[in-house]
Amino acid sequence: MSAPLTIIGSGMAGFGLLRQLRALDAERPVTLITADGGDDYAKPLLSTGFAKHLPPGRLAARSALDVADRLGAVVRTHTRVDAIDPRARTLSIGAETLAWSELVLATGAAPALSFDTAEALHDRIFTINDLDDYRGFHAALTALGRPARVAIVGVGLVGCEFANDLVAGGHRVSLVAPERAPLPRLLPEPLGRALGEAFAGAGMRLRLGRTLAAFETLGSEVGLALDDGSRLEADLVLVATGLRPRAALAEAAGLEVGVMGIQTDRLLATSAPGIHALGDVACVDGINAMFVQPLQAGAKALARTLAGTPTPVAYGAWPVLVKTPLLPVVALPPTRAPARWRIEGEGGDLAAFAEDEDGRLIGFALTGTCVRRKVELARAAPPLLG
Repeated sequence: MSAPLTIIGSGMAGFGLLRQLRALDAERPVTLITADGGDDYAKPLLSTGFAKHLPPGRLAARSALDVADRLGAVVRTHTRVDAIDPRARTLSIGAETLAWSELVLATGAAPALSFDTAEALHDRIFTINDLDDYRGFHAALTALGRPARVAIVGVGLVGCEFANDLVAGGHRVSLVAPERAPLPRLLPEPLGRALGEAFAGAGMRLRLGRTLAAFETLGSEVGLALDDGSRLEADLVLVATGLRPRAALAEAAGLEVGVMGIQTDRLLATSAPGIHALGDVACVDGINAMFVQPLQAGAKALARTLAGTPTPVAYGAWPVLVKTPLLPVVALPPTRAPARWRIEGEGGDLAAFAEDEDGRLIGFALTGTCVRRKVELARAAPPLLG
């Protein structure tokens, strides 16, 4: 029996590729290996579940067993790959060695943590990057038996979406970050401030321009010591300080890896023959786009390539829709620093246009009622990866 196509990683990348491949080839042997429970779920639901009071079981569309049965694959859950041998086309799991015909690395990205926590605080400080993480945080909230005081460290996409979600779910939220305004990678500062004002108006406590100095144990609470000498107290802490591609396995195998992930061409091929990378871990022709639409485009293109029709991936001008109903936000961040941001509007209804030296549109950001312009502006903007 020939060695299977092997996918390392589940989530939207791994399962998305498997579904696309099965639409083209129903017979090829496929093994999917994942370090988590292997439930098939839509990751964007993680940051809307608390407002809807959804238990973890409601977020999973199907179990790993159901996926294996429906898609005709071997799915190995709670299994970590220790090493890859590109020349022998094998991988190691403990003392076990498995052969593969082609390999896809869909290992995603992990929370970027830059500080340590005391052992006594481990059951009160969380990151949420998958359904297993959601289960843990949901259990901690439920155990309190009352609305929680939650401190969120970080005001990027994950921090802001969870802040909005938790407030909508009846919890009290404090936001801590060194940046002066939310969503600094997506929004110019005036639009970020508008989002911050909407958050404050909903009762959130914003401690922006402040760095976390240390966590402290305060009985059943967590203390957050800030760099200005002030402190916050919380029942639980959610750390949302960004994501880093999980590329250590690839790097140890000698694949070309950079700060933005595993380097691939537009066929999603890595520097090692027979190995591809997909999703948040992949830096495709210099672009790492950790959003749903690029991931789905990559899965569709790679499935065609693996089925025998080499298909380069292309990314359109796809705006990011941020899940912050307190103030709707849509952004298409430019791939290079703009010569200027031109801003129109007032209050929370703002439109910002990123322009190059010749006045051409290379990105945009919209808040409030201005989000209605997203389709019009996306048509005028250049593709992310044409």
